[in-house]
Amino acid sequence: VIDDQAYFFSSTGMNFIFVNPWHALPDDFSVEVVQACGTWLDPACQEALEKMLSDCRAAGLRPQIVSGYRSVADQRWNLDRMVKSYLDRGYSYNQAYAAATQIVAVPGTSEHHLGLAFDIVDSYYPKLDHGQANTETQKWLMEHCWEYGFILRYPENTTDITGIIWEPWHYRYVGVELALEIRDLGGI
Repeated sequence: VIDDQAYFFSSTGMNFIFVNPWHALPDDFSVEVVQACGTWLDPACQEALEKMLSDCRAAGLRPQIVSGYRSVADQRWNLDRMVKSYLDRGYSYNQAYAAATQIVAVPGTSEHHLGLAFDIVDSYYPKLDHGQANTETQKWLMEHCWEYGFILRYPENTTDITGIIWEPWHYRYVGVELALEIRDLGGI
């Protein structure tokens, strides 16, 4: 922990910022992103992401990135939209905000701000819901993502640990070494 921010370092020296509802990014955080794979991303993961998607397609599957890098402003818009959807259903503001933040991260606490997290769906099943886990694309990604340095960041039955609902479509780049270590420790 440096200045109240949690960082993780691999033996290769790459640092990994830990972001979740309890560890927000510092206000001065910034990342340089490039456009690749149909989204914006940190170039540190570009080659690995391209290879993972290419190999998945070579297996006859259809992965599609529906979200990559998001600015804090983009995240704020997403959260406001979700809060409004609950307000429109008759929730009070406090109830709407509480429900919305179970689905959409509070701005400043989303891994998407890093440019290292991606929502990947099966193009034949483009929904961000739990049915995504049953697609052949997700089954392939869940089995092989570690080989490319990615982890399924929010596995089933881990909300109490991660603070985020089960998202069988959300992959985070951490590098091969750390991805394999996380896999061997049980996947979180």
